[in-house]
Amino acid sequence: MSIGLLGKKIGMTRVFDKESGNMIPVTVVDVADNRYIQVKTQETDGYSAVQVGYDTKKESRVNAPALGHFKKHGAEPAYFVSEFRVESDDQLPNIEEPHPGAELFAADQWVDVIGTTKGKGFQGVMRRHNFSGQPMSHGHMMHRRPGAVGAGSTPARIWKNQAMPGHQGVVQRTVQNLKVVAVRPEDNVILISGSVPGHNGAYVVVRPAKKKDAPKG
Repeated sequence: MSIGLLGKKIGMTRVFDKESGNMIPVTVVDVADNRYIQVKTQETDGYSAVQVGYDTKKESRVNAPALGHFKKHGAEPAYFVSEFRVESDDQLPNIEEPHPGAELFAADQWVDVIGTTKGKGFQGVMRRHNFSGQPMSHGHMMHRRPGAVGAGSTPARIWKNQAMPGHQGVVQRTVQNLKVVAVRPEDNVILISGSVPGHNGAYVVVRPAKKKDAPKG
Protein backbone atom coordinates (compact mmCIF):
# COMPACT_ATOMS: atom_id res chain seq x y z
CA MET A 1 0.00 0.00 0.00
CA SER A 2 1.12 3.56 -0.68
CA ILE A 3 0.61 6.66 1.41
CA GLY A 4 -2.95 7.96 1.21
CA LEU A 5 -5.30 10.47 2.79
CA LEU A 6 -7.94 10.46 5.49
CA GLY A 7 -10.96 12.62 4.93
CA LYS A 8 -14.61 13.36 5.51
CA LYS A 9 -17.32 12.85 2.91
CA ILE A 10 -19.01 16.23 2.42
CA GLY A 11 -21.58 15.22 -0.18
CA MET A 12 -22.10 14.95 -3.92
CA THR A 13 -22.22 17.56 -6.64
CA ARG A 14 -21.36 17.76 -10.32
CA VAL A 15 -18.71 19.36 -12.48
CA PHE A 16 -18.52 19.86 -16.23
CA ASP A 17 -15.66 18.79 -18.47
CA LYS A 18 -14.32 21.87 -20.27
CA GLU A 19 -13.39 19.98 -23.43
CA SER A 20 -16.40 17.71 -23.96
CA GLY A 21 -18.98 19.58 -21.91
CA ASN A 22 -20.02 16.32 -20.23
CA MET A 23 -21.43 16.42 -16.73
CA ILE A 24 -19.48 14.35 -14.17
CA PRO A 25 -21.07 13.41 -10.81
CA VAL A 26 -18.47 13.72 -8.05
CA THR A 27 -18.14 13.20 -4.32
CA VAL A 28 -16.48 16.01 -2.37
CA VAL A 29 -14.01 14.77 0.26
CA ASP A 30 -12.55 17.19 2.80
CA VAL A 31 -8.89 16.41 3.61
CA ALA A 32 -8.01 19.59 5.49
CA ASP A 33 -6.62 18.18 8.72
CA ASN A 34 -4.33 15.28 7.81
CA ARG A 35 -1.22 15.03 9.97
CA TYR A 36 1.45 12.47 10.67
CA ILE A 37 1.39 10.80 14.09
CA GLN A 38 3.87 7.95 14.05
CA VAL A 39 6.28 6.18 11.72
CA LYS A 40 6.76 2.42 12.02
CA THR A 41 9.95 0.79 10.78
CA GLN A 42 11.18 -2.73 10.13
CA GLU A 43 13.53 -2.47 13.10
CA THR A 44 11.03 -1.31 15.70
CA ASP A 45 7.74 -2.82 14.50
CA GLY A 46 8.61 -5.46 11.92
CA TYR A 47 7.00 -3.58 9.03
CA SER A 48 7.09 -0.16 7.40
CA ALA A 49 4.12 2.15 7.83
CA VAL A 50 3.09 5.66 8.71
CA GLN A 51 0.20 6.48 11.02
CA VAL A 52 -1.99 9.42 10.02
CA GLY A 53 -4.61 11.28 12.04
CA TYR A 54 -7.53 13.41 10.90
CA ASP A 55 -9.91 15.84 12.64
CA THR A 56 -8.72 17.27 15.97
CA LYS A 57 -10.31 15.89 19.12
CA LYS A 58 -10.41 17.44 22.60
CA GLU A 59 -8.10 15.80 25.12
CA SER A 60 -11.01 15.49 27.55
CA ARG A 61 -12.73 13.15 25.09
CA VAL A 62 -9.76 10.82 24.60
CA ASN A 63 -9.22 7.78 26.83
CA ALA A 64 -5.95 7.50 28.75
CA PRO A 65 -4.17 4.90 26.55
CA ALA A 66 -4.92 6.81 23.34
CA LEU A 67 -3.97 10.15 24.91
CA GLY A 68 -0.67 8.67 26.05
CA HIS A 69 0.00 7.44 22.51
CA PHE A 70 -0.63 10.88 21.01
CA LYS A 71 1.52 12.65 23.61
CA LYS A 72 4.34 10.14 23.20
CA HIS A 73 4.61 11.09 19.53
CA GLY A 74 3.94 14.79 20.05
CA ALA A 75 0.70 14.78 18.06
CA GLU A 76 -2.70 16.31 18.65
CA PRO A 77 -5.48 13.82 19.45
CA ALA A 78 -7.50 12.84 16.38
CA TYR A 79 -10.98 11.46 15.85
CA PHE A 80 -9.91 9.25 12.96
CA VAL A 81 -6.58 7.41 12.86
CA SER A 82 -5.32 4.97 10.25
CA GLU A 83 -1.99 3.77 8.94
CA PHE A 84 -0.60 3.20 5.47
CA ARG A 85 1.94 0.48 4.82
CA VAL A 86 4.83 0.80 2.39
CA GLU A 87 7.22 -1.81 1.07
CA SER A 88 10.36 -0.51 2.77
CA ASP A 89 11.60 2.12 5.22
CA ASP A 90 13.01 4.11 2.29
CA GLN A 91 9.47 4.95 1.18
CA LEU A 92 8.44 6.41 4.52
CA PRO A 93 7.78 10.17 4.56
CA ASN A 94 9.53 12.61 6.83
CA ILE A 95 6.95 13.10 9.56
CA GLU A 96 8.75 16.23 10.76
CA GLU A 97 7.37 17.97 7.67
CA PRO A 98 3.68 18.88 7.27
CA HIS A 99 1.41 16.38 5.55
CA PRO A 100 0.90 17.42 1.89
CA GLY A 101 -2.87 17.07 2.19
CA ALA A 102 -4.86 17.35 -1.04
CA GLU A 103 -1.68 17.83 -3.07
CA LEU A 104 -0.80 14.19 -2.42
CA PHE A 105 -3.08 13.27 -5.35
CA ALA A 106 -3.40 14.68 -8.85
CA ALA A 107 -6.31 15.06 -11.26
CA ASP A 108 -7.03 11.94 -13.36
CA GLN A 109 -5.34 9.69 -10.80
CA TRP A 110 -7.07 6.41 -9.90
CA VAL A 111 -7.86 5.80 -6.23
CA ASP A 112 -9.58 3.33 -3.93
CA VAL A 113 -11.94 4.69 -1.27
CA ILE A 114 -12.63 2.81 1.97
CA GLY A 115 -15.61 3.75 4.10
CA THR A 116 -18.48 2.45 6.24
CA THR A 117 -21.77 2.04 4.41
CA LYS A 118 -24.99 3.74 5.45
CA GLY A 119 -27.08 1.97 8.06
CA LYS A 120 -30.45 0.71 6.80
CA GLY A 121 -31.83 -0.77 10.01
CA PHE A 122 -33.60 -4.13 10.21
CA GLN A 123 -34.57 -5.32 6.74
CA GLY A 124 -36.40 -8.31 5.33
CA VAL A 125 -35.00 -10.85 2.91
CA MET A 126 -36.37 -9.14 -0.21
CA ARG A 127 -34.39 -5.98 0.38
CA ARG A 128 -31.44 -7.49 2.24
CA HIS A 129 -30.79 -10.50 -0.03
CA ASN A 130 -32.79 -9.62 -3.15
CA PHE A 131 -35.27 -12.49 -2.72
CA SER A 132 -38.03 -12.46 -5.32
CA GLY A 133 -40.72 -13.01 -2.71
CA GLN A 134 -43.72 -15.36 -2.81
CA PRO A 135 -47.06 -14.94 -4.57
CA MET A 136 -48.86 -11.70 -3.75
CA SER A 137 -52.31 -13.09 -4.60
CA HIS A 138 -55.16 -12.82 -2.12
CA GLY A 139 -55.18 -15.59 0.46
CA HIS A 140 -51.58 -16.68 0.05
CA MET A 141 -50.51 -15.17 3.37
CA MET A 142 -46.73 -15.40 2.79
CA HIS A 143 -45.94 -12.50 0.43
CA ARG A 144 -42.57 -11.06 1.59
CA ARG A 145 -41.70 -13.77 4.12
CA PRO A 146 -38.54 -15.85 3.64
CA GLY A 147 -40.21 -19.26 3.63
CA ALA A 148 -38.79 -22.39 5.23
CA VAL A 149 -35.37 -21.98 6.85
CA GLY A 150 -34.97 -25.26 8.72
CA ALA A 151 -33.05 -28.34 7.63
CA GLY A 152 -35.52 -31.05 8.66
CA SER A 153 -34.52 -33.67 11.18
CA THR A 154 -30.86 -33.45 10.19
CA PRO A 155 -29.13 -31.48 11.58
CA ALA A 156 -32.23 -30.12 13.33
CA ARG A 157 -30.95 -26.55 13.28
CA ILE A 158 -30.61 -23.62 10.91
CA TRP A 159 -27.50 -23.76 8.76
CA LYS A 160 -24.85 -21.18 9.42
CA ASN A 161 -24.97 -18.18 7.00
CA GLN A 162 -28.61 -18.84 6.13
CA ALA A 163 -30.01 -15.78 4.35
CA MET A 164 -32.52 -14.29 6.76
CA PRO A 165 -33.91 -10.91 7.81
CA GLY A 166 -31.56 -8.80 9.88
CA HIS A 167 -29.51 -5.65 10.23
CA GLN A 168 -28.29 -4.17 6.95
CA GLY A 169 -25.51 -1.67 6.34
CA VAL A 170 -22.79 -0.24 8.62
CA VAL A 171 -20.09 -2.48 7.15
CA GLN A 172 -16.69 -1.54 5.75
CA ARG A 173 -16.57 -1.44 1.98
CA THR A 174 -13.86 -0.56 -0.51
CA VAL A 175 -14.81 1.01 -3.84
CA GLN A 176 -11.96 0.50 -6.27
CA ASN A 177 -10.78 2.41 -9.32
CA LEU A 178 -12.46 5.76 -8.86
CA LYS A 179 -10.92 8.72 -10.66
CA VAL A 180 -9.85 11.97 -9.05
CA VAL A 181 -11.62 14.58 -11.16
CA ALA A 182 -10.06 17.62 -9.51
CA VAL A 183 -7.81 18.60 -6.61
CA ARG A 184 -8.42 21.93 -4.90
CA PRO A 185 -5.66 22.59 -2.33
CA GLU A 186 -7.01 26.08 -1.64
CA ASP A 187 -10.25 24.50 -0.38
CA ASN A 188 -8.56 21.37 1.01
CA VAL A 189 -10.89 19.09 -0.93
CA ILE A 190 -10.61 16.48 -3.65
CA LEU A 191 -13.41 15.65 -6.09
CA ILE A 192 -13.78 11.94 -6.83
CA SER A 193 -15.91 10.58 -9.65
CA GLY A 194 -19.02 8.70 -8.59
CA SER A 195 -20.25 7.80 -5.13
CA VAL A 196 -18.23 6.55 -2.18
CA PRO A 197 -19.44 4.56 0.86
CA GLY A 198 -20.98 6.29 3.84
CA HIS A 199 -23.30 9.10 4.80
CA ASN A 200 -22.41 12.77 4.53
CA GLY A 201 -19.93 13.51 7.30
CA ALA A 202 -18.55 9.96 7.40
CA TYR A 203 -14.81 9.35 7.56
CA VAL A 204 -13.15 7.73 4.55
CA VAL A 205 -9.69 6.54 3.52
CA VAL A 206 -8.45 7.50 0.07
CA ARG A 207 -5.44 5.56 -1.22
CA PRO A 208 -3.77 5.10 -4.63
CA ALA A 209 -5.57 2.39 -6.59
CA LYS A 210 -4.08 -1.07 -6.26
CA LYS A 211 -5.27 -2.26 -9.66
CA LYS A 212 -4.50 0.79 -11.78
CA ASP A 213 -1.39 2.88 -12.21
CA ALA A 214 -1.20 6.59 -11.44
CA PRO A 215 -1.01 8.88 -14.49
CA LYS A 216 2.44 9.37 -15.94
CA GLY A 217 4.02 12.78 -16.39
